Amino acid sequence: MADYEGDVVTPYDQDLGPVLFDHYGADTAKRVAERSVRDVLEIAAGTGIVTRHLRDVLPKDARLTAIDISDSMMEAARKKFHPHEQVTFQVADATALPFDDKEFDTVVCQFGVMFFDKEAGFREAYRTLKRGGRYLFRVWDSEHYNPYASLTFEVLKQFYPSNTPRFLFDTVACHQIDPIKEKLIRTGFDRIVVSVHRKEHDILDVEAFARALVYTPIIAEIKARGGVDPEEITEALTKVLIREYGSNPTRYPMQAILFEAEKP
Repeated sequence: MADYEGDVVTPYDQDLGPVLFDHYGADTAKRVAERSVRDVLEIAAGTGIVTRHLRDVLPKDARLTAIDISDSMMEAARKKFHPHEQVTFQVADATALPFDDKEFDTVVCQFGVMFFDKEAGFREAYRTLKRGGRYLFRVWDSEHYNPYASLTFEVLKQFYPSNTPRFLFDTVACHQIDPIKEKLIRTGFDRIVVSVHRKEHDILDVEAFARALVYTPIIAEIKARGGVDPEEITEALTKVLIREYGSNPTRYPMQAILFEAEKP
């Protein structure tokens, strides 16, 4: 998430967030609140989309800590909360958490596991969890179920046929369930439950959604290669999304995998 800086933050939050992240975040928060919790850690919190949902459903006296490796993302997240709300924001690395052993009863990570070393990240989540604590995280299913990745790559290939920017493929490269499950087991986690969640969402402004996809960290790859105006790519991607799913509002499909595990 370190590449989520500068011009990337606002489109990520305002145009990708409502489509890709918000409804999954609400579901995550609901699952966390099903049990009595006092200390919750959110890893790779980004612009605070899940954090906001968590704070809305947790008891007012519950402690909520949100971390991300990007200071720009954390700054955007802070703006969503009043000073009196019990949320601590901190720039931190998921593979070297600056917290004590057995400090939290729940650790949450939505669409962040693909960005860091999973074994190191799982060990740190396990270390900081209390006995009986839960670890909940989501990853995207493959590009076959998530056209934000496959269609964007299709469009980018038109502009860069031999050296196509691949960042969005990294976000859907963590969909193989068994290897992740085995890493969780080796870490020491128990009671592992895996579920697949398919959703559809109305995109009210297809062009804004397409531009936000272009202004993920892919924009750094585009600028490094040069020779193409990002707005040309946005226009082409908008046309492809409309071709596949219709004009505004577009009914857009996606699919994610949820892992839930406990520390015995």
